[in-house]
Amino acid sequence: MSKAFASQADLEEKQVSFTKLSDNAYAYTAEGDPNTGVIVGDDAVMVIDTQATPVMAQDVVRRIREVTDKPIKYVVLSHYHAVRVLGASGYAPQHIIASRDTFDLIVERGEQDKASEIGRFPRLFRNVESVPPGLTWPTITFEGRMSIWLGKLEVQLIQLGRGHTKGDTVAWLPEQKILFSGDLVEFDATPYAGDAYFKDWPQTLDNIAALQPRALVPGRGAALTTPDAVAQGLAGTRAFVADMYASVQAGVAAGKDLNAVYRDTYAALKPKYGHWVIFDHCLPFDVTRCYDEATQYADPRIWTAERDVAMWKALEA
Repeated sequence: MSKAFASQADLEEKQVSFTKLSDNAYAYTAEGDPNTGVIVGDDAVMVIDTQATPVMAQDVVRRIREVTDKPIKYVVLSHYHAVRVLGASGYAPQHIIASRDTFDLIVERGEQDKASEIGRFPRLFRNVESVPPGLTWPTITFEGRMSIWLGKLEVQLIQLGRGHTKGDTVAWLPEQKILFSGDLVEFDATPYAGDAYFKDWPQTLDNIAALQPRALVPGRGAALTTPDAVAQGLAGTRAFVADMYASVQAGVAAGKDLNAVYRDTYAALKPKYGHWVIFDHCLPFDVTRCYDEATQYADPRIWTAERDVAMWKALEA
């Protein structure tokens, strides 16, 4: 392989920020590493996305304890990816909440995804031995929309459409107009789209925009603390998804195989997005999924550790 596989060579630790968005909302971010959202209600705390291991979750807990001593009662999974869910036990929550679609994906492919992700990006699974055996299972699931009340503070959990996965959930504070988007939105970070629905994703972003958030915590990248910054985050993600799909679709229409489409798409997107975090990591997975969707696979195929390496060798050799 001409490049180190995925992000195995990425060993540089990132600087963590804990940004206050309101008296109730905080963003735990780390220079393009996966973000965690925190909502402090009247009587309890909700965490959105957990970090990848219980040991890594303890740094989030430490930040929470700097601002409140209220119990961490709820963990929300924006989707099923291991890097977002395997730290759940570190919070000792009363409930783990996810969409029914996310639950179904855990059943279908959780074990394979866990092995795949740990192999791709070891730094994000620091102290992986602290993850309990088995998978992280929701204790509450919902379809479409539900509200959780933290005292008088309403948190709406909403499926606004498919995009990053079929189970994507956002957390929305309607009174404060603050949104936690999960990986539906990224900021100055390359969207991972190996399990995506490219045709649906733009409409889902439009549905987010229709809420008119005044602040937004993306899946990766800095917290977006103004409406203008939110618009930039949405526009950047939308442009990446559209440019990727247009390039791949053009290659498919021209009868090109996956390798040729990958080379063309990499060349087309590198000048505009190459400075974004994990660009080289994501592109092989993203193009492969996009090619699948544009040809014969309406739904994402399961990534396994073996499939990961075979794909990488085929495209990056």
